[in-house]
Amino acid sequence: MDTLQTDRLLLRPLDIADAPFILNLLNQPSFLHNIGDRGVHSLLEAEGYIQAGPLKSYERFGFGLMLVTLKNSRIPLGICGLIKRDTLENIDIGFAFLPEFWSKGYATEAASAILADGKNRLNLGRIVAIVLPGNAPSIRVLERIGLKFEHSLRLPGDAVELSLYANQPATTLEEME
Repeated sequence: MDTLQTDRLLLRPLDIADAPFILNLLNQPSFLHNIGDRGVHSLLEAEGYIQAGPLKSYERFGFGLMLVTLKNSRIPLGICGLIKRDTLENIDIGFAFLPEFWSKGYATEAASAILADGKNRLNLGRIVAIVLPGNAPSIRVLERIGLKFEHSLRLPGDAVELSLYANQPATTLEEME
């Protein structure tokens, strides 16, 4: 996995040393409300999350969630990356940032870089995103990077209705689900 750069940001693969940041991010009230409890409540669990999620994804697919830092100071702001879920036909883009870094354009900048990497390096056509319908800030980010609302859905085993956004229309029945 290569590091990506934007005007203000560096996006790099996560590693075990990022466990304290991940523990903090995944336990923010906004993360718990908009994304859900990932069961990460200790440094050891944060290390396990990194190993079982991003590190495994890098190895298996060549992509995954990346740490987003300020380019000059290397201060971590959040995570952003591509995710292959068993429950979705297409690869989706996901992001989460600490609240103190909201409304500064960082999520849009990071997500744009991830989307471009998916298209250019990975030759992905259709990239999707799932979001709670009431999460207006994340929806604005998705729309700014060119994704459009397609339909509502429920992931298997989940009672919560989500909105699916995509960068291009579905071409197969599986992609429409």
